[in-house]
Amino acid sequence: MFDFSIVTQWFDQLLQVTLGCPSWLAILIECVLVGVAILVGYALIAIVLIFMERKVCAYFQCRLGPMRVGYWGLLQVFADVLKMLIKEIFFVDRADKLLYAVAPLLVIIGSVGAFAFLPWNNGATVIDFNVGVFLLTAVSSLGVIGIFLAGWGSNNKYSVVSAMRSAVQMISYEMSLCLCLITAVILTGTMQMSGIVEAQTGPFKWLICQGHIPALIAFFVFLIAGNAEANRGPFDMAEAESELTAGHHTEYSGMGFGFFYLAEFLNLFINAAIAATVFLGGWAPLNIGIESFDAVMNYIPGIVWFMGKAFALVWILMWIKWTFPRLRIDQILKLEWKYLMPLALVNLVLMTVVVALGLYIK
Repeated sequence: MFDFSIVTQWFDQLLQVTLGCPSWLAILIECVLVGVAILVGYALIAIVLIFMERKVCAYFQCRLGPMRVGYWGLLQVFADVLKMLIKEIFFVDRADKLLYAVAPLLVIIGSVGAFAFLPWNNGATVIDFNVGVFLLTAVSSLGVIGIFLAGWGSNNKYSVVSAMRSAVQMISYEMSLCLCLITAVILTGTMQMSGIVEAQTGPFKWLICQGHIPALIAFFVFLIAGNAEANRGPFDMAEAESELTAGHHTEYSGMGFGFFYLAEFLNLFINAAIAATVFLGGWAPLNIGIESFDAVMNYIPGIVWFMGKAFALVWILMWIKWTFPRLRIDQILKLEWKYLMPLALVNLVLMTVVVALGLYIK
């Protein structure tokens, strides 16, 4: 399978040897180009997810969804973006202007930062530290601070209630989410995102296969906790429209509101992409030990495998949102502290036993 690190080496040689750029300038140019690529990919995936959400919701409700702007409604998202761009950005009375302005930026920074840790293909990981899992969870936690500041800084009773709910819910479910990731780290023996994927290359080496029941339990708990972490239904108490209007972003307009809207969909994709990376092999193809079958699977580019797995999980999470009713806040917290957290802890011990006894697929 093609290794994208070859492209990076070739580009370094082009800048430093062929064009004669000093090393600091070559690094600066590469960082700028990578940053632009991340932002472009971030925006494109957000557009696809917003359109996908509307169509999936419509078909579950026996509707067609947006159909007026462009063929099959394909330009509806672009029309909405244009509408947000031309709307006035204003500060509400008695709001804390500093917190009110910083909150959307923190939400976007946390989302983009987590986006940069995803291993898109072999050698195509923007940030690939040896403690990648730890840094990924740390960076993604910035979104909690942004949501809380948005609710508190708006000086609106609905926003404040939403901020309190979000802080309690997201911090609670981060515990189970992190325990599931630690379970995967114990099995693979590394915290590096690319290393986790490489540990899953080979016949029946995806984590849900080689880790047996503990890996499956960790996978399903991760999906539930990730859904709650992203404030997606049926865990969307922070934005319960029937009682809180729009929750923490009630007082936002224009691109201030757009940042929250954008981050919600990208957090959905990030959770699905992390689950696909850690438990479903990421860019690693499906191999079953049959040479002819594996040869065909290996021919498919790694980024196709990664995006296919991630969007399959996104579709499942959308299915869950538009199927189950919204839970109460007490039910959400009870699910975490009474069921998911103890289950994740017991499962962590069980995975440790499996690894210690060598019962996993090697």
